[in-house]
Amino acid sequence: MGLLTQLLTSPLAPMRAVVWVAQRVTDRANEEYYDPAPVYAALADLERHLLCGDIDQDTFDDLEDQLLDRLDEIARYRQNLP
Repeated sequence: MGLLTQLLTSPLAPMRAVVWVAQRVTDRANEEYYDPAPVYAALADLERHLLCGDIDQDTFDDLEDQLLDRLDEIARYRQNLP
């Protein structure tokens, strides 16, 4: 039965390969998108700009809120992983 099943489903093999590759690409993209390291680096860089006087406190607060919201999104995503 295994040989017969293999013969009958062999035309679908390229489609299964495409689906497998697409899933690997999606998984890798999610790993990169939900990686908190770049957000932490951006927070540190933002603080450096504030201390150097490149940006004012209001700009810092706005950008910091955006980055902290991104960290919250990442934390929620990681908590829902199986």
